[in-house]
Amino acid sequence: MRKSGAHTEHPCDHVVSSMPISQLLQVMAPTPAESAVHAADDLRYRDFLTVALVVPEEYGFPDNWIYVHSKEVQVGRIQNFGSWSPYLVKEGRTCLGLEFFVFEGDDTWSRPDEELVEQGKRELGILNLVDPAKVEAGYVVRMPKAYPFYDSEYKANVARIVEWLEDCAPNVHPVGRNGMHRYNNQDHSMVTAMLTAENIATGSRHDVWSVNVEEEYHEESSTDDDPSRGTRGTGRDAPVIPRHHYDEDHPVHQPPTSS
Repeated sequence: MRKSGAHTEHPCDHVVSSMPISQLLQVMAPTPAESAVHAADDLRYRDFLTVALVVPEEYGFPDNWIYVHSKEVQVGRIQNFGSWSPYLVKEGRTCLGLEFFVFEGDDTWSRPDEELVEQGKRELGILNLVDPAKVEAGYVVRMPKAYPFYDSEYKANVARIVEWLEDCAPNVHPVGRNGMHRYNNQDHSMVTAMLTAENIATGSRHDVWSVNVEEEYHEESSTDDDPSRGTRGTGRDAPVIPRHHYDEDHPVHQPPTSS
């Protein structure tokens, strides 16, 4: 669908999807099986907000990012985009990305950009990283569904969705972190797309659900692996949070262990 509301159809033999797998089922027609839709609706996500502050280069640091554990501030991690590449910043400047781990719609997510920029300045001052007066500009970027939420139900939910796709829509191929609801890093997420493309182009049978960060990829999964697609391979087995700890009115605020 275009922004104007008009629909455009593109006939195809295969669909590779990196959109959140929960949304994938919501947009499919005809409507998938009720059990698969319920599993998709039951998946949870952690959302992400960055306050990007432009500062003189002298306020940068050699690391790509640093984690913040001080209880005096809300920021959980700070990126130095100038350390990633000098082409990301203007000469003599760097950009510090203050990362807040939030839930869409909560107090921090809903705060006006101007207030978040001011909060970012204050917190840099509290951490003795940057004189707030030296911040030259600020921007806010909100990213919904940035992190698949690993609660006690997610593996069974993903397994049910994949089971339905394999039975009823085998030419639809979920890939990537959101597409597979797998907490993989960017490089492993890209591998899932590359192997999927090879499967489509050559008829190979790579098991993209075995691509993960804890072990090297093996085309054939071992016989003692859990047969469920939601659990095969280690994925990025972050600590599973009991479902009752997930409360949209009073969410748990804890940063993920990596990007």
